[in-house]
Amino acid sequence: MSSDNRYKLIGLMSGTSGDGLDLAFCSYEKSEQWEFEVIKAATIPFPEELGQSLQSAHLLDAESLEFLDIAFGRWMGQVVKDFCTQNALLPDAIASHGHTVFHRPEKGMTRQIGNGQALCEASGFPVINDFRIVDVVLGGQGAPLVPIGDALLFPDYDYALNLGGIANLSMQSEGKRIAFDTCPFNLLLNHFSRKVGKDFDAGGKLARDGRPIETLLNALNQLPYYGRTGAKSLGREHIESDYLPLLEKGDHRVADVLATLTEHFAESIARTIVNGKNTRVKKQQLLVTGGGAYNTFFIEKLSEKIGQQVNLTLPENQIIEFKEALVFGFLGVLRLRGETNCLASVTGASRDSCGGTVFGLFP
Repeated sequence: MSSDNRYKLIGLMSGTSGDGLDLAFCSYEKSEQWEFEVIKAATIPFPEELGQSLQSAHLLDAESLEFLDIAFGRWMGQVVKDFCTQNALLPDAIASHGHTVFHRPEKGMTRQIGNGQALCEASGFPVINDFRIVDVVLGGQGAPLVPIGDALLFPDYDYALNLGGIANLSMQSEGKRIAFDTCPFNLLLNHFSRKVGKDFDAGGKLARDGRPIETLLNALNQLPYYGRTGAKSLGREHIESDYLPLLEKGDHRVADVLATLTEHFAESIARTIVNGKNTRVKKQQLLVTGGGAYNTFFIEKLSEKIGQQVNLTLPENQIIEFKEALVFGFLGVLRLRGETNCLASVTGASRDSCGGTVFGLFP
């Protein structure tokens, strides 16, 4: 194990977009503030059969889901073992997000698969996973978890926006960190791109060729989720029950649906930023990461809507692509230190907590 203030972990992120597994081997050091380095990172595509199983995991019976849980853990472990062997890396531990199958915090339940013991045995390294459940048991949303990483690893930014399967925003407000899912993102954009044979809308080109459908845009803006205040989060269940029935009603061109979604997402995110802006600060800083940061058309729309008082920053590609894996590694560091890695101010839980289940013996 590293010294009390220096750690090397591999963060694993399997997001709701289903693109593959992000691995980031990172170093973390605590001095006056936390410092980090992404030493080596990669995205490993899922084998076709595994990818299909993960995408349909929510439809499996209990026994089949348990088999997939163990198989996915073993696969991730082998991937990490190969990654470390090929690059001569020796992490202190692996911190894994897992693949979210169910997320119903209002019912006190969340489920991420990718069995920790199987991952530990296949990789040969200690593992920390299942970061959400402690917070959910404490009455929280169990999400988002990244904001404590935003606060401690990226303190120069007033806002941190991650554009993955779901868009989430983190910010400082009245001396505390708050964050929530603002709207869906790639889950819906990719869903409609696939209808015209594209895995995703590269650069937002399809959306740029479309025109927003006003009636559909108004209906999206009036969904109940946007009227909720405080801690809130979106899961695949909400996409299927609230968004898709609206979007798939009628015979709309895919390009127009994508243009409508782009407009809706930009409006939702910009409204949150503008409403939360500290008017005493001349210019505030917004950090944008996640795969959606490469959606040029969306970034243009968002920039227009947030205006000149907020500076939108797209960092280096490594941070855009691997920030969540970096932060999950950091959550693992905080778990090893026994320090808070989930903020009640973000999730709405009864208290801050230190989540994560540990597998394997630490020397």
